[in-house]
This record gives sequence, C-alpha cells and structure tokens, in this order.
Amino acid sequence: MARFQNELRFPVIAEVEAYWNGLRGTRLMPRRSEIDPRGIERALEYAFILERIAPGIARLRIAGSHLTELMGMEVRGMPVSALFTPTARKTISEKMEEVFDGPSIVELDIQAEGGIGKPVVEGRLLLLPLKSDLGDVTRILGCFVTRGSVGRTPRRFNITGTRSRAIGVTGATHTPDEGALPELEAAPQLGFSAPSTVFSDEPLETDPGHSRSNVTYLRLVKNDD
Repeated sequence: MARFQNELRFPVIAEVEAYWNGLRGTRLMPRRSEIDPRGIERALEYAFILERIAPGIARLRIAGSHLTELMGMEVRGMPVSALFTPTARKTISEKMEEVFDGPSIVELDIQAEGGIGKPVVEGRLLLLPLKSDLGDVTRILGCFVTRGSVGRTPRRFNITGTRSRAIGVTGATHTPDEGALPELEAAPQLGFSAPSTVFSDEPLETDPGHSRSNVTYLRLVKNDD
C-alpha cells in the first residue's frame, strides 16, 4: 500500500523503474548501452547516469535539467554526493555500494531544509544498477524528483528514509546466501552504440560565454556512422 501511494506522489519514479524492468527482461539488469532516452521521454529532466569511479564514489555522466536547477550550475562530472549535505554523504555512498554489489534497487526519501529564500523541498531518489559494455556493474540509472519550489540555490539534501530491494533473474528477489544465479544474456539490441538516436556521453564543452538557458543537459545525438 505504501509503495502504491509513493507511485501516486512520484509517478516519474515508477515510470523509470518500469522502463528498466522492461529492458532487463529475464536478466539481472540491462546494459548502459541499451538505455534509449525515447523510452523515458517524460522523465528525462529528472534522469541521470552515474559512473562508479571508486568504492562509494560515483560521478554524474549525464544529468537532467532538474538536477542543474537544484544546484544552480552544471552538474555533469560532479560526484553525486555534491547534491547531499555532509551528514548524508556516508549514507548515499553506502546505498550506492548496495546497488553495485547487491545488485539492488534503492529508493531514498530526501529533504532539503528551509532557510531564507529556501523553502523546504521533499523528494525521492531511485537508483537502478546497469552493466557497462565490459559486463561489470559500474553504472546506475537514476531518477531524482522533488516537489515544490526550488528557491535559492544550491539545494543540498538530507536522507530521511531508505528502501532496498535485492534483485534476481525474472524479477525474483533473492538473498546473498542463495549463491550466484546464472544470468540469461539477451540477444544484442540496438542501444546507445547503435546507429540510431542515442544519449550522448561525450564531455560537455566549456564555453564561458554560453548562457545556461541554451545548454541542453540531456540531449539526443544522431550517430550516422
């Protein structure tokens, strides 16, 4: 019942998780190269891709415009911990490791405290594991949604609640002592590396004279090679 109520409050979260589940099919998780922005078109401004660069540390490779709005600056290349208060950073690091090592699905309840020009902002964060093209679990598809006015930036969040769900093949949950389950590999699919419309992972060029209003934070790139 609680999860149903959460989906009503944050429908974009449910949409991103449903897309991820549809991609993975009978496997533990999809590959990062399979993520097509057209599949989560209504959620693009809230979506992001993380890359694990060290235990407990992941940087934003792709970030929707909502994350930029919350921070008041371009966030691509930043560690995701920059979105959190110092007291919350240990928790977000631990939860990311659950996603990578479980593998697990993690949801976090988040809140930015109020202040002068800063209303209280509540939200929800979803973290879903992805495999890299090398087959290791070093990517996360995420969704960061908040409700209410952003106010004066940057906004940094505390973590007020956490939920983790271990995942297994065919969507069944499992415990670590059940042993490794065989992963069923799907046939190759057209994804980010295919000659179709794709998410760009290329580094963002820095142009001091470029206005924020003209920056596209999640953009579609046509690859004709």
